[in-house]
Amino acid sequence: MSDYDVEFSRAQFAQYRSPTSARLAFLENAGAAYAPDQVTQKLDRFFTKTKVQPYYLYKASLEAGAAMDRSNALLAASINAEVDEIHLGPSTTLNVYVLAQALRSQMSAGDEIVVSYQDHEANIGAWARLAATGLEVKVWLPDPATGFLNEEDLVSLLTSRTRLVCVTHCSNVVAAINPIRRFTEICHAAGARIVVDGVSFAPHGAVDVRELNVDFYLFSLYKTFGPHLGLLYCRRDHLAELPNQGHFFHDHEPSKRLTPAGPDHGEIACASGIIDYYRDLYQHHWPGTDFDARPLVRRLAQLFTLLNAHESEITQPLLDYLAANPRVRIIGYPSQEGQPRAPTVAFDIAGLDNKSIAAAMAAADIGCGYGHFYAYRLMQQLDIDPDQGVTRLSMAHYNTAEEISRAIDVLDRLL
Repeated sequence: MSDYDVEFSRAQFAQYRSPTSARLAFLENAGAAYAPDQVTQKLDRFFTKTKVQPYYLYKASLEAGAAMDRSNALLAASINAEVDEIHLGPSTTLNVYVLAQALRSQMSAGDEIVVSYQDHEANIGAWARLAATGLEVKVWLPDPATGFLNEEDLVSLLTSRTRLVCVTHCSNVVAAINPIRRFTEICHAAGARIVVDGVSFAPHGAVDVRELNVDFYLFSLYKTFGPHLGLLYCRRDHLAELPNQGHFFHDHEPSKRLTPAGPDHGEIACASGIIDYYRDLYQHHWPGTDFDARPLVRRLAQLFTLLNAHESEITQPLLDYLAANPRVRIIGYPSQEGQPRAPTVAFDIAGLDNKSIAAAMAAADIGCGYGHFYAYRLMQQLDIDPDQGVTRLSMAHYNTAEEISRAIDVLDRLL
């Protein structure tokens, strides 16, 4: 068993202190995760104390701006980026769309973009639409049986005209964690840039954009225990080349050039609570250690090693149970060992409707997802009717073995 104190984590979330919501075994974290007190209290303070236009000279305005600045600084440090390399927008989908519009100006008719059909539609649709502007959009297809991406297939798609490769760090259905550093090396060797959707990876691992050497990286804060914002990382040298997508008078402000409209100030202000929560988790498990004594991303990597051990431990019994039943098709690797995977388990059961499975889970106070999860094209590639989709149980570090056991009991009754 891991040395992780899951009860300490759960104590940071209001949901687990309420007699009503504490009964819910929330196993749909890949859709949206809970937010801890460190986040929600900051949001409450912003709206009750400093809900004003930030950055003016009176006290409330200064405090609002300082809270927003703190979030930007901590979020940038958490992925090993500079503050002027990150942009906070309303969602990852919109951030990708804005990025696509900016990058289009750097391409000519006949240039190529490679998109992966393992991805969420957020990192496909905006690029696919550029085909109407004269670009060629090529598809990197996952294996129709496993859903995995093959490196050799990527190599075969790249040509001298390839300008961009768009791929996920971790599929929200297949759950495979892709070797992004390796993909980046292949793309750069071919003269192409890479756009990585990290939405399903970031809740389970430290993102180091320098180590990955990526050009662009995106993820959603509401899936990393924060507010409903999307974070876009754009390497500083690339940003300088891109046309401003915001107001013309913000052209000289790097953090606003890929943010056409200002997102919710309060949500930005409370986002620093994500890092404060990680700090409290870290210091609880390594008492007497200064969380800020070395690069933040290194501390987070250490913390996530602990959290991942717990996630793997509670997820494996579910995978074992499903793998033992011949009626069940697990999407992706059927084990936490071997190919790296997130604690997200998508599956289809012959003879059972996915909505009925989710309904049975709900009746047992278990939060469960079903459908195509915006991975519509992946469903088609896997020969799954997107309108039916799959059932998905997705765990986070605050879930317990008892909650997984309850879900297995429901499945056992259905099967």
